[in-house]
Amino acid sequence: QVQLVESGGGLVQPGGSLRLSCAASGIIFSMSAMAWYRQAPGKEREFVASISRNGVSSITYSVKGRFTISRDNAKNTVYLQMNSLKPEDTAVYSCTTRSTGSGPYDIWGQGTQVTVSS
Repeated sequence: QVQLVESGGGLVQPGGSLRLSCAASGIIFSMSAMAWYRQAPGKEREFVASISRNGVSSITYSVKGRFTISRDNAKNTVYLQMNSLKPEDTAVYSCTTRSTGSGPYDIWGQGTQVTVSS
């Protein structure tokens, strides 16, 4: 059974940093593309970042230069390093992967809350 477990969320002041982790099990992690999405209250879920099995990353424009996605295949874990956080980054952050190589992102973790507030 595939399981994605996020951690690392919390309350941080504007300008602060957090590192989110997503531990995966039940998949061949090294062969899996991974991604982070977020959903703010009253808004639709939006793409944040992705990383291919080869380590090629993509970052959405609104967080480019502040957020970095990385992966550790030895630990079956994907990370989202978030720096210079802004109140508008407040959301539930979820990691996701695909059940098939070229299909949609359809396996989701439970999410972790990130709140940026003074």
